[in-house]
Amino acid sequence: MPLNIPASPGKPSTEKYDDFTYDAAAWTLTAHEARPGHELQFDSMLEHGVSLARVRYAFNSTNVEGWGLYSEYLIKPYMPLEGQLISLDLRLQRAARAFLDPELQAGKITPADAFRVMEQDVVLSHAFAEEEVERFTYRMPGQANSYFYGYTKLIALREDTEKALGPKFNQKKFHDFILAQGLLPPDLMRKAVMEDFVPAQKQGAKR
Repeated sequence: MPLNIPASPGKPSTEKYDDFTYDAAAWTLTAHEARPGHELQFDSMLEHGVSLARVRYAFNSTNVEGWGLYSEYLIKPYMPLEGQLISLDLRLQRAARAFLDPELQAGKITPADAFRVMEQDVVLSHAFAEEEVERFTYRMPGQANSYFYGYTKLIALREDTEKALGPKFNQKKFHDFILAQGLLPPDLMRKAVMEDFVPAQKQGAKR
């Protein structure tokens, strides 16, 4: 990951990151990018096989990044306290993205407003805040809010599955089923869980 933003012409220095250059940040970054995050997510698709149609048409940031943030949530209880603090702060960052991105697009707030939230409320460095605001407005509008939206959809789906199955709910089987579906949009993932996984678990069938 880059640790600086190159200076504009005529400026003597660069903006430096200090947001993920310490040990405590490694916990949540590893959970998100490696296991049980994206590396496991895509490894599972290779292992189980995904139809060509899903590869081409079902890829969506809501599922991909939602699983990444959900993975941070899963690992947080096992982190040391300093790791948990950073994990919560990065979750706050994703929550901020969820409203800053669309409000910038709609003209309800200015970039200065977004900088204030990211730097003063989320406590990001100016370099990281600048990258975030550029991401919302120029480079990938609409992508950054997919993290928290996808995460909340997965949390809600898990809660409803636990209610439906009661003591028959098995976390590992639930996660294996989610990953085996590939990158389905949230509504189709819910449909698969409620119409396939839940009835099969109630009947004691192996999945």
